[in-house]
Amino acid sequence: MTVYTERAKGSALADILAENAQILSIAIFFVACIVFFAVGSSTFLTTGNILNILRQAAPILIVAVAMTLVIITAGIDLSVGSQIALVNALVAILIAAGIPWPMAVLAMLVLGALLGLAQGWFVAYQDVPSFIVTLAGLSILRGLALYLTKGYSIPIENVPGFFVLGRGELLGIPVPALIAVVVAVIGYVAIRSTRYGRQVVAVGSNMEAARRVGMPARWIVASVYMVSGISCAVAGLLIAARLGSGSSNAAVGFELQVIAAVVLGGTSLMGGRGTILGTVLGTLTIAVIGNGLILMHISPFFTQIVTGAIILIAIWLNTRIFNAKFRLPGRAGGKAK
Repeated sequence: MTVYTERAKGSALADILAENAQILSIAIFFVACIVFFAVGSSTFLTTGNILNILRQAAPILIVAVAMTLVIITAGIDLSVGSQIALVNALVAILIAAGIPWPMAVLAMLVLGALLGLAQGWFVAYQDVPSFIVTLAGLSILRGLALYLTKGYSIPIENVPGFFVLGRGELLGIPVPALIAVVVAVIGYVAIRSTRYGRQVVAVGSNMEAARRVGMPARWIVASVYMVSGISCAVAGLLIAARLGSGSSNAAVGFELQVIAAVVLGGTSLMGGRGTILGTVLGTLTIAVIGNGLILMHISPFFTQIVTGAIILIAIWLNTRIFNAKFRLPGRAGGKAK
């Protein structure tokens, strides 16, 4: 009896390790990065630098949580950087025009939702591939931001309440980091414990099957882009509040960092599988790498090379793990699980 019990425990442990292999691997890689940069720079583990990493990582994490939902549905949003730039520029224009900052913030959140929903409508109801829709959005929204600002930075002055969003601290922790934690917790609970989260996973696994059992599959797909738009609005507001200005050049290359964080965290680009915990670790890893390279006086342009390599390797490993674990003859709209 004892032998069978031990075997059962061993099998259960093996199953748990196999199920969480990607999270464990990114956690190990994250710790390795911390050790490497701690050895390479004496200032890396200082309190000030750690808080700086958290402050800078906050906008990436906020958008990455929403991007996790998008990718779980087997979609992608390439327009997040441009959406952030447009919100970043518009909130500065509104505040400079004398609009009270709370109203400007609310207006930007509504704008983000509408922009995301518009793109989601094309993807879900017009069957235009998400890559094409959001690639067009990337160009249109960045161009609109450039047109509104004429390429200049718009200063934000004498708005201390607004600046708290990007520069404030609560109990010594940056406000942007606290907002990012709240967003991550909401995302985690939504995927793990809510009907909506289960529907997102189901649609990503097999959209046609989800539709046949009565799920509003098309609305679910459209809604994740709306969530992405809202998250971009929040990120754009935090960046504007931290820098004290709005610029059409904000968040250039932001989509690369966000997608890298999500796929590095183990979310499958084929849909139906993802984890917020992995996304959090992926985001922190990207932030640590960027910060550590600068402290070691390595060219910041090298960060783009590292980020691109991470995406390639993560997707390669993601595909190999998927093929090894789910040897399916085919899939309709997503992974059957």
